[in-house]
Amino acid sequence: MAKPRKPKPEDPKPAHSGAVVRHQKLCLSIDTNLRRIYGYTELEIEVPDIGIVGLHAENLGIESVLVDGEPTDFEYYPRNQSSDIEKRWASAVSSPSSAADVAAAAYVTALETELIPNLLINCFNKMQIEQINTEPNGVQSSAEVKQNVKSVRVNYWVEKMETGIHFEDNVVHTDNQIRRARCWFPCIDDNNQRCCFDLEFTVAHNLVAVSNGSLLYQVLSKYEPPCKTYVYRLDVPVTAQWISLAVGPFEILPDQHNGLISHMCLPPNLPKLRHTVEFFHNAFSEYEQYLDAKFPFGSYNQVFLSPEMAISSSTVGASLCILTSQVLFDEKVIDQTIDTCIKLAFALSRQWFGVYITPEAPNDEWLLDGLAGFLTDLFIKKFLGNNEARYRRYKANCAVCKADDSGATALSSSFACKDLYGTHSIGLLGKIRSWKSVAILQMLEKQMGPDFFKKILQAIICRAQSTTCPVRSLSTKEFRHFANKIGNLERPFLKEFFPRWVGLYGCPVLRMGFSYNKRKNIIELAVLRECTATIDSSVSVLNANPDSENRDGDIGWPGVMTVRVYELDGMSDHPDLPMAGDAWQLLEIACHSKLAARRYQKPKKGSKPDGSDDNGDLPTVDMRSSVDSPLLWIRADPEMEYLAEIHFNQPVQMWINQLEKDEDVVAQAQAITALESLPELSFSVLKALNNFLTDSKAFWRVRIEAALALASTSSEETDMAGLQHLVKFYKSRRFDTDIGLPKPNDFSDFPEYFVLEAIPHAVATIRAADRKSPREAVEFILQLLKYNDNNENPYSDVFWLAALVQSVGELEFGQQSIYFLSSLLKRIDRLLQFDRLMPSYNGILTISCIRTLAQIALKLSGFIHLDHVFELIKPFRDSKTIWQVRIEASRALLDLEHHCNGINAALLLFIKYIEEEPSLRGQVKLGVHAMRLCQIQGGSVSSEDIKATTLVALLHLLESRIAFNNVFLRHYLFCILQVLAGRSPTLYGVPKEKLPCMGNVEICNEQKNNFGAPVNEIRPPQPQPPMGNPSHSNHSHDNLAIPEASKEVDTVSNSHDRKTAVVKIRVKQSATSSKAEEADNGTAERSEGGERSEGRRNHDADRGATSSVSVDAPQRNSAEAVSISNQNIEEVNSFHDHGSRITASIGSAKIASEGDNFGKELQCTADSGNASVHHQPDDPSSPSIIQDSYIDAEAKKYASLQTLSISRDDGPPFQEKEKEKKKKSKKKKKDKEKKRKGEEHKGERNDPEYLEKKRLKKEKKYKEKEMARILGEVKAASGELKSKKEETTSLTQMGGNKQEADNMNSSEPPKVVISKLETRTEPTQPTSAPKFRIKIKSKPLSKS
Repeated sequence: MAKPRKPKPEDPKPAHSGAVVRHQKLCLSIDTNLRRIYGYTELEIEVPDIGIVGLHAENLGIESVLVDGEPTDFEYYPRNQSSDIEKRWASAVSSPSSAADVAAAAYVTALETELIPNLLINCFNKMQIEQINTEPNGVQSSAEVKQNVKSVRVNYWVEKMETGIHFEDNVVHTDNQIRRARCWFPCIDDNNQRCCFDLEFTVAHNLVAVSNGSLLYQVLSKYEPPCKTYVYRLDVPVTAQWISLAVGPFEILPDQHNGLISHMCLPPNLPKLRHTVEFFHNAFSEYEQYLDAKFPFGSYNQVFLSPEMAISSSTVGASLCILTSQVLFDEKVIDQTIDTCIKLAFALSRQWFGVYITPEAPNDEWLLDGLAGFLTDLFIKKFLGNNEARYRRYKANCAVCKADDSGATALSSSFACKDLYGTHSIGLLGKIRSWKSVAILQMLEKQMGPDFFKKILQAIICRAQSTTCPVRSLSTKEFRHFANKIGNLERPFLKEFFPRWVGLYGCPVLRMGFSYNKRKNIIELAVLRECTATIDSSVSVLNANPDSENRDGDIGWPGVMTVRVYELDGMSDHPDLPMAGDAWQLLEIACHSKLAARRYQKPKKGSKPDGSDDNGDLPTVDMRSSVDSPLLWIRADPEMEYLAEIHFNQPVQMWINQLEKDEDVVAQAQAITALESLPELSFSVLKALNNFLTDSKAFWRVRIEAALALASTSSEETDMAGLQHLVKFYKSRRFDTDIGLPKPNDFSDFPEYFVLEAIPHAVATIRAADRKSPREAVEFILQLLKYNDNNENPYSDVFWLAALVQSVGELEFGQQSIYFLSSLLKRIDRLLQFDRLMPSYNGILTISCIRTLAQIALKLSGFIHLDHVFELIKPFRDSKTIWQVRIEASRALLDLEHHCNGINAALLLFIKYIEEEPSLRGQVKLGVHAMRLCQIQGGSVSSEDIKATTLVALLHLLESRIAFNNVFLRHYLFCILQVLAGRSPTLYGVPKEKLPCMGNVEICNEQKNNFGAPVNEIRPPQPQPPMGNPSHSNHSHDNLAIPEASKEVDTVSNSHDRKTAVVKIRVKQSATSSKAEEADNGTAERSEGGERSEGRRNHDADRGATSSVSVDAPQRNSAEAVSISNQNIEEVNSFHDHGSRITASIGSAKIASEGDNFGKELQCTADSGNASVHHQPDDPSSPSIIQDSYIDAEAKKYASLQTLSISRDDGPPFQEKEKEKKKKSKKKKKDKEKKRKGEEHKGERNDPEYLEKKRLKKEKKYKEKEMARILGEVKAASGELKSKKEETTSLTQMGGNKQEADNMNSSEPPKVVISKLETRTEPTQPTSAPKFRIKIKSKPLSKS
């Protein structure tokens, strides 16, 4: 049994020791007439030691900031837009591949910029700073510790209601897009920051303000015009993302069964609302009963807005969900019922897992998403039926197995969640991840049992509602602990299960076949196990996962799979198929049924050898696959205990038996899929499919699959038997036998309604030998359209007619059926006119007509002028039409443009439509459609198909305000540019170190630098910490995470932590030079990178905080740039001294063009205690001197001198002590090494493996000697250039031939000269402060 873990605190302090919000109050006044929002927010913040609090704020006007009631200084950096985007990218974008690189850089830069606080508040006034400075030894007083919690008030107004919060007539509402809460109130917009909220909203007296938590009271003002203030309190700590608001003239509908639930909508939708939410109390009570806990929030409100307002169909907030009225339906609508019920149930489950219980880290988001989906499946199973739940899960598993082939679908690995910034939940991959999460949790439920799994969920909720120490976050590790402690699953199984299913990607693919051994009465089952992902990639990720124990290359899965055998005497389960081990496996399964011995019967005269008679009646069909076998059918993994793709081979009769006799909907769907894929179809197969279609007791979704299978198997070889079966079935249900015409509609039988609704679609997909639709199929659909009568039907036929119209678009017209086209078009035009006068439910009928007209135009483009169709559809894009119709018209026009003029013209039209589309949700739909058009192209799009100006326009849109306001659209724009380059539409796998330079990084650095400046001004002196000061991390290596655009920025950060003066000068390298150096010095960096990084960390820890001067060298775009050196000398601290340390770094020294007046001389003067300077050691293995004889052609264009480290000693006593210590430690190491070698290699003198190691060691020593000799020659050559007073080091290119040297001399390239003081081998006494001068001298190139 696992040892129970100690409970963790509710709100742990972040690792970076930043500000922690304990409580936040938000007070806003909202004027819908003037479209103004103004007010203040008051935060109770635990201020860090540096005294600076960073908040996120965007689209806001900051009026003033007060700390404990007193005004204070603050700095606000709103998001700036680059005005020269086209100019900046015109030269960089020449192909789809380069545009994809720039898009990745722009996207990552924008996401990283959003993580940085841009409202910096000084929480220490001058009096407090002086008091702290006067404390002895820099120790803070107890009074200062008490004052560490500050009350920060920000008075502000909302400048732009474009994202985060929106105005629509007299309705105001928010959205919970990623990192957009900052756009309507200042906050720490981070998933790790959770606090309680007090909310007050003042609106007009005739409006209702709905927000999070419990409504405490309402206050009606006496002023004119009268206003009403709604006061809410949220006692459960949540992140800022879950704070929501909806203001409007809502009609409030209290739930009749539960007083905690309220439903609201605009007045016209109240009748629909009453009918829609009748079921909702069932889901609410079901969740409470299953989790054995009360709803965690004081109330639950559902607000339904018009579809044009929302960015998605549902926006989840704490105790509040904002949905679109598109999901509402009345008693006449049938098709929308199931989808709406599931959508509302899922939004409620997110309140439990996602809002109340939050993920501990981004790697744990899959778990909360999966638990919410698991609760939703419980609701589906109980209220919509077990068949609906199993069928949905089966289809979701099939989709996951097809798409789970890359690291983008790994749920909890650092590879999948690192650097994705929350974008992994957007789009199709987000759905795949969600379905996979639910499937994995259901697999665990199968392993431990439903009762144990229920207890785990109850324990999670119970500890969250604890009154002593509540824990409202959940991690994968904790859930694994619960599975062992409560679920009674063994640790070895869990140790394999979670790394394989959660940490990696790929699903098992099983190919199975069997033979029956009559003599032994056993089944010999052969199994080949594969994986949906490539084996090499899975192995590499598996071996890179530190939590995984499976490192031998086996791509197995833990556990065993069950094989279920149906025999004459019954059914039996055999859990004998291991999912790990050998990929090829052969199992022997014993059969329980025995065959009776057959007597030999003499064949009758004239009969066939098999016993059949042509003249006699047909014999009864034997259920067995063979008379020599007792088997009826076999199933693998019947209970879906594994997320696996199974290909099982068994005789046709066994598939028919499974379809007809197995009552499981999954078994029936698998049988239909297998029969449909048979290469040769017998009439017994068609008969079985038809019998299943006509069986009213079968599940209606599987019956629809049978109808589609009949359509796909219908061909000339089968005499169009499938078409005949479909038409006959439909006419038997819906036609009047006396007159031969359709009856008036009667939709009282809902399952039969859904099946009959799918028949026209199935008929329209049938093709004759000429790949055209048969004449009978076209006539059948025309007859249904012509004689549709819904007068006496109490239900709406809008979805019924829409299905008929869409089936017209799926027809292929040939010579025999083209004459029916005019009649079909007339019917479609008539429906369009009718829908204009009396709009259908959500515009469904108009949408289907537009889609069908576009499909017909594309199929008959050789006979129809597409311009006419274009003009016919274009009026539906009018802004007055509802957004669903407007978006469908835009999609159709994009399809026509793509068909006529190619992808370039389609993308230009797409950009135009995006700029014109007012609704955020409509923009997202267009983005998805444009990405699909790009995927239709297949592979990488050539530069001839798409112009550079179009790519630049897409990049401009990616960085525009439109994309910033719509997070989902921005992601799809990035995906479009990736698909055009033939890449995967995801941020996963984009290497940050290879991203090109982006100008927006400058904004990020400016914010970091400005954040550091006030910190050092107000921070009091403190005792020396054991490690380096974290406040300087922004100025050291963090800025090098992404290569930045060259910009001259000086960042000075002074620290009082230590009295020793340490100065750094860095000139950061550009992206181009860094790429060149990577090619040159890859081997050296791999061999000694670990030692250098370890040494640098140790040295930084010893010397404590440092001061740094960061200087970025300006970019030089010279076509004739000449390399001056290929050396890559890493920064090394040669000695730990107590004086000063000067480090000069030059990332790239490029040739300045003529007339370039940028700084060509960099000078630094530093005071030092001593003037003596020591040489760098000449040891060739030293990481400070590494020279590669091979020079890459690309590297010859650049010069790189990264660092030059100069250090000094304090004097002879200190130096001698250090030397003695080093000698003693070296001697001890040598003795231990000799003993170890003597014991290890004793008796191995003749071992060939030992001799081979010895030979390699000798070769290594020889190479080191050669390197030392080359470096000695370099030193001798450089020594000739030394002067008597000043020692000048000139770095020239090594390894080049004489011809290259002559060319360089003839062109007289500029030289990089680093001047320094004369070095001495003996230390001297301190003298006057020396001057260190770094010069970059350049001479103009000779013009040829």
